[in-house]
Amino acid sequence: MNEKIIEANQEQRTYLEILGFFGWSVVLLMGLMVAILLYSSLPVLSEFGLSFFTSVAWDPIENHYGALPFIYGTLVTSLVAIMLATPPSVATALLVTQICPRRIKPFIVLPVQLLSAIPSIVYGLWALFTLAPFLRETFAPFVIGHLSWIPFFAGPAFGIGYFTAAVVLAIMITPLITSISMEVFQTVPVSQKEAALALGSTRLEMIWISVIRPSVMGVFGGVMLGLGRAIGETMAVAMVIGNSISITVSLFATGSTMASVIANSYSEATHPLHLGALSLIALSLFGVTLLVNAFARVIVRRVEKRIAGGLS
Repeated sequence: MNEKIIEANQEQRTYLEILGFFGWSVVLLMGLMVAILLYSSLPVLSEFGLSFFTSVAWDPIENHYGALPFIYGTLVTSLVAIMLATPPSVATALLVTQICPRRIKPFIVLPVQLLSAIPSIVYGLWALFTLAPFLRETFAPFVIGHLSWIPFFAGPAFGIGYFTAAVVLAIMITPLITSISMEVFQTVPVSQKEAALALGSTRLEMIWISVIRPSVMGVFGGVMLGLGRAIGETMAVAMVIGNSISITVSLFATGSTMASVIANSYSEATHPLHLGALSLIALSLFGVTLLVNAFARVIVRRVEKRIAGGLS
C-alpha cells in the first residue's frame, strides 16, 4: 500500500513538473521576445533617445525617425472605437440578461459571438469596399455640412481615415465588451433585484439601481479589455486608415497607427535604424497592450471577488 502511495505521489509530482515547465516556457518566451525587441531598438535609443516618442519626423531615406504620429493615430482610433462600441455593447448585454425572454436570447447572442470569429482581413475588405464609400459619399458630407465648425469634423472626406478605422475597430471589439458585460450582469444576485422591486422600483429603476450601478467597475474592465484589443489591431486598420504620416485633428483625415506602420514598413526595413525604429514601436505597443489588459483583468477580478463576498 505504501509503495502504491509513493508511486502515485511521484507520478503526480511528474505531472506537476511538466505543467510547470510549459507554464514557465510561456513566460520565458515572452521575456525572450521583449529582449530581442529591446536589443533591436538599442541603435534608435542611442541615436534619438526619448525624443523618438515626441518627434513627428519619419523619413527612412534620411534616417530620421519619430513615433508621435503613430502614437496619436493609435490613441485617436482606439478611443473613438471605445466610445462607439461601449453603448451598444452594454445595451445588448442588458437586453440579453435582464429584459428579453429566454427563448429569444440565442438569436441575439449568436450573431454577436459570430462577429468575433470573423477574420480581421474580412473586416478590412468590407470596410474598404462598403463602409468607406458610404462614409465618403453620404455620412461625412452630412456631418461636415452641419458640424464643420467643430475641428474634429472639419476638412475634406476621403472615405478612409481615422473615423473609418475607428468604426471597424468598434465592430470588432463589440463582442468582447458585450460578453464581459453579460458575465458581470449575470453575477448580480437575484435577491438584490427582487428587493428593489419589492420596495416599489419599476423595472428600469431596478436595472439601474441593482444591476448597472454595482457593475460599473466590471463593465469598465471589459471596456479596458476592448481597448487593449483595439490598440493592437493591425490588418483591418492598415487597410482603411490611409497610412499617411501626419497628425490631423479631423477624424476624417488619413493617418497611421503603431500597428499599421509596422505592417506596412517591416519588409522595407533594411537599415539598422529603420529596423530599430519599428522594433521600438513594437516594444512600446506590446508594453501598452500588456498594461491595459493587466489593468482590466485586475478590475474584473476585484468585482468578482466583491460579488462573491457579498453572496457569502
